[in-house]
Amino acid sequence: MSDDATSDKAAAPHKPASSESALITPAAATSAGTKTAKAASDPGKAEAASGAGKAAGSVAAATKTAESEKDRKPANDSVADTVKDPQKTVKPGEPLPTERPPGVPPDPWTAFATATERPPGWFRRTTRAGLRSLIHEYALVIYGGLLLAVALTWPTLRYPLHTLPQDIWDPSRQAWQIAWGGHILLTDPARLWQANAFYPEPNSFAYGDSLLGYAPFGMIGEGPVAAVLRYNVLFVLAHALLAIGGYALVRQLGAGRTGAAVAAVAFAYAPWRLAQEGHLDIVSAGAIPLALAMLARGHGWSLRRGFRPHRRHAGWAAAGWLVAIWQVSLGFSLGVPFLYVLGLILLVLLVAVPLRWFRRPVDRPVLGWRLLLTDTLGSLILVGVSALIAIPYFKAPAGGPAGTEIAFYSPPLRSLLIGPAESRIWGAPHEVPRSSLSWPAEMGLLPGFVLYALALAGLAFSIWTLRQRLLLLAGLVVTIILTLGTNFFDGRWTYLPLFGHLPASLGLRIPGRLMLWATLLLAILAAGAVAEFVRRAEQVAEQRIPPWPGPWLRLATLLPLALVLLEGWNATAHPVAPTQPLAMRTVTGPMLVLPTSALTDQTVMLWSTSRFQPIANGAGGFAAGRQAVLRRNVEAFPDSETIQYLRSLNIDKVLLLRSQAAGTPWERAGDIPVDALGIRREDLDDAVIFYLTDPAAPANPAQQPTTPPNPSLQPSFPLTPSLQQSAPAGLPSQPPTPLTATSPTPLTG
Repeated sequence: MSDDATSDKAAAPHKPASSESALITPAAATSAGTKTAKAASDPGKAEAASGAGKAAGSVAAATKTAESEKDRKPANDSVADTVKDPQKTVKPGEPLPTERPPGVPPDPWTAFATATERPPGWFRRTTRAGLRSLIHEYALVIYGGLLLAVALTWPTLRYPLHTLPQDIWDPSRQAWQIAWGGHILLTDPARLWQANAFYPEPNSFAYGDSLLGYAPFGMIGEGPVAAVLRYNVLFVLAHALLAIGGYALVRQLGAGRTGAAVAAVAFAYAPWRLAQEGHLDIVSAGAIPLALAMLARGHGWSLRRGFRPHRRHAGWAAAGWLVAIWQVSLGFSLGVPFLYVLGLILLVLLVAVPLRWFRRPVDRPVLGWRLLLTDTLGSLILVGVSALIAIPYFKAPAGGPAGTEIAFYSPPLRSLLIGPAESRIWGAPHEVPRSSLSWPAEMGLLPGFVLYALALAGLAFSIWTLRQRLLLLAGLVVTIILTLGTNFFDGRWTYLPLFGHLPASLGLRIPGRLMLWATLLLAILAAGAVAEFVRRAEQVAEQRIPPWPGPWLRLATLLPLALVLLEGWNATAHPVAPTQPLAMRTVTGPMLVLPTSALTDQTVMLWSTSRFQPIANGAGGFAAGRQAVLRRNVEAFPDSETIQYLRSLNIDKVLLLRSQAAGTPWERAGDIPVDALGIRREDLDDAVIFYLTDPAAPANPAQQPTTPPNPSLQPSFPLTPSLQQSAPAGLPSQPPTPLTATSPTPLTG
């Protein structure tokens, strides 16, 4: 093209740009401008440069005009522009209509459209949730707790219908207690505290921890065999609950899974607890840490993370109060210290909540009205239920002087290093130091040397802060001081002000049972050390490829758990429960079963679970003085004085068990003629029944004498506890303790 043609085109800028000029790019315009500059440097080409400059200006103008027209184009023209210039970005046009015009045939391609996925129904959702719950962390904890309980209490479930753990005395009595609770709640709940034993004493069901919380289990089955089976099953479940509750509490406080598992096993199977295997009321302490864990979860509090308001949940708090109520219903031996701890927690809340409310106005309200209402109602119901259960206990016969009994049971400081005879690891090695204790059954208080070592390591190496560790240490020191009873400055400022003024029937005169709380604090300290060790092991493993702990490192983190399990290995005896005499299934009461003693009466109570007939026999409680008088007064049976004495108690039958009478004062009672005594005798295959009904008395039972025993027939005898705890099988029995004011005979239960 010539320069003239170029100038002609440049001279007509008003002419619409053609499609060719519209396709000129800015790069072309730049090239034209460059040519013009070169031409300007040459005088001979000045005219050509002028023409080139005009052409560049024409190109730029054409480009702007094309862009403005492009903006005014309809959306459907974008396809044509894309064909002309494939590098352009095309904006999406308007969507196609979703409905076809009327009269048009339906689109055949709709049959291949993707169908909307239907949401799962309620059955599928419920099934999925149930399956997920089966593999939840706490579901696995429950499985593990049950398996450990079966293994570490073996052979309890080997012959659950015939054997009892540790001995046959206290377990027999407590099996009767559970059976009586279930029986009377089904038949006559108003007579709950008027048990068939200790006849005719009132409120006799309060002569020991009632285990009332286990009454629903007592509604299943009847008779001694069912009672023994029920006791063994509850015995194993109580150990499982100890581990589950301990795990839940330490986990809620902020420890990891491994640390919580070590703490749970150390708490549930501490060596000192093996000496209490014959006391279901002492073994049944798992609801204590479980209730504390639920209350902490409901208030959004954790030892490691502090108070988190967004984690509050009134439902968990309500569940915690209900579990606490159930724990207190099992007995006051552990229930009263638990009430003290809950009261201390409420006192801290009453002080801490207002302080936080004033110091952090942004966090108001601190707890919320639902949680405040739950705490108020829960604490009031707990106090009300506890007071209602405690009423018959305050009516029970008084025991010996509180200070004397507490001093007798107070363990020395060295008992914290002595294991019980039932420990397979420490039983034999500690036999000599254990013999130096005045009452080894309640003074072998070793919580475990492994637990001691882990807790000591937790003071210097832990996930807990230094302040938290010092608080745990202070709580541990206070608890140990209380556990020593009167061996710490005579207990005047420690144990006696808290427990010395309460009735003996509450079972609070054995300070060594507070070792429960010391073990729990030691377990929390130990969990901090184990959790910190696991955390550091994971940090080291992150540098590896692949980034997870190797097999040896995993075994190292599980070594504390294995050692704690080994130290909790038991050597508890499981003697066979005595067979129920046939006469106990048919003879009605009120009656006295001979021979009678502080130990054998507990099996008589178990045998009475077939008919629950009123029996004068009873042991293991707090009417020991009255029972001692009864046994002294009937030693010469049958004679006129003892018959008159029994009639004054409204006892009209005496059942003599020949197989049990050998070596007792009643060995020949079944061979003495009774014709001149005004009573009748009936010989059975295994027993002799004496009918004491006075022929001259009125026939109407309502007219029988109901006067109390004649004081002249009661010998002078100190009303002090006279029950001796049986020694474990395979060990020599301890000699009876004289009934003096300075050394009371220990209580069982």
